[in-house]
Amino acid sequence: MAGREKMVFVTVGTTKFDALVEAVSSPSIRRQLESLGFTRLVLQIGRGQYEPESFIKPNFRMDVYRFKDSIADDIKGASLIISHAGAGSVLESLGAKKPLVVVINEHLMGNHQIELAYKLYTEGHLLYCTPSELLKTLQDLDVSKLKPFPPGQPEKFAAYVDQFFGLS
Repeated sequence: MAGREKMVFVTVGTTKFDALVEAVSSPSIRRQLESLGFTRLVLQIGRGQYEPESFIKPNFRMDVYRFKDSIADDIKGASLIISHAGAGSVLESLGAKKPLVVVINEHLMGNHQIELAYKLYTEGHLLYCTPSELLKTLQDLDVSKLKPFPPGQPEKFAAYVDQFFGLS
C-alpha cells in the first residue's frame, strides 16, 4: 500500500490543541478525507489530553503519536498538511511545498496565530479555519489555487514574524 498511499499529516507541534485533534479524527472528517482519495491520516498530537486510537481498515489507516525527534519525514510524505498556526510548523510545511490548511486555536490568549495565518492566506500560500470550520474547508478544498511559498526566503518569513511581534 505504501506506493499508493496518499497521506494527510496533522501536527499540533509541542502544544495542546485537543479541539483540532478531536475534529480531524472525527468520523465525518475521516470520511471526507477518504472521499478526497486519502488513504492514511497521521496525527502528531503533542501534549493534549485527547488521544484517539490508531486503527487500520482496508482502505484507510490512522496513526497517532505525541512527539518524534523530527517530523520532517511525515511532512515529506504528506499530500496535505493540517497544522496548528505555530510559526515553525507553518514555515516547515510551506518550505516543503506542501498544501497546507492551518487551523487556528481560538482559545489561546493574545492569539497572534490568527494574524500570521491570515497574512499567509491573503498571499495565497495556505488555507485557514477554526476546528469547527475544518469539515467545510475540506469539502471546499482546492489546493490548485495555492501559491508556492517563495523558496529560499525563510528570512522573509522571519522578518515578518519579527515585525509582527515588534522585535525589529
